[in-house]
Amino acid sequence: MATRKRNRLQVDERREQLLELGIRLFSDRGYEEIPIGEIAEAAGISKGLLYHYFPSKREFYVEAVRHAAGQMLVSIEQASQGSDAGGVESLRRGLDAYLDYVEDHAVAYSTLIKSGAADPDVAAVVEAARRAFVKQISEGAGLVAAPPAVMVALRGWIGFVEAASLEWLDTPSVPREMLREVMVSALTAAAGVAAEELPSAATTRLTPKPKKSSGVRA
Repeated sequence: MATRKRNRLQVDERREQLLELGIRLFSDRGYEEIPIGEIAEAAGISKGLLYHYFPSKREFYVEAVRHAAGQMLVSIEQASQGSDAGGVESLRRGLDAYLDYVEDHAVAYSTLIKSGAADPDVAAVVEAARRAFVKQISEGAGLVAAPPAVMVALRGWIGFVEAASLEWLDTPSVPREMLREVMVSALTAAAGVAAEELPSAATTRLTPKPKKSSGVRA
C-alpha cells in the first residue's frame, strides 16, 4: 500500500511538472505553434511517455489551461483575503493578482479568452474560472447577499475586465494602475446603480401621467 501511494504521488508530481511546462510554453506561443515533439523534448521525455500522462496534445493543452486558471484563482483569493480593509481595497488586491497573471501569461491569457468561444472544452474551463472569479470578488467586496441586479452587473463586469485586459496587452502605454482603477470604478458604479431603486425622476417618467380633467362633468 505504501509503495502504491508513493508511486501515485510521483505520478501526480510528474503530471503537475508537465502542466507547469505547458503553461510556460503556451504563454510564449500559441497552441498551434508548438508541436507535441517539442513539448516532449522540453520535458526531457519521449512522446510516448507524454501520451502516457495525456492522451493527446489537445487534452494536454486543456489541462494546462485548467491548471493555469486554478493558479490564477488561488492567487486572487489569497490577495483578496489578505486585506483586512475589505470592500474596495480587497477588490484592488484581487485585480492586482489578476493583472499579474495577465502580464506574466499574456499569450496564454489572450489564447484562453479568444479560443474559449470556439473550443467547448476550453470554454467550459473559462466559464468555470469566470464563475469562481465572480464568487471571489463578490465575497471580498462584501457583495455576497447583494440583490440579483448587482450580481448581473458583476457578471457583466467580468466581460468588461476581460476585454479591457486584452486591449491593455495591445496598448502597454496605458499605466497598469490606471487600468486597475478604471476596473474598480466600473464595478463600483455599476453595482451602486444596480443596488438602488429607480430614482424618483425616472420613476415619474416611467409612470403614465394622469389625464387632465376637461372640466365637463358626466
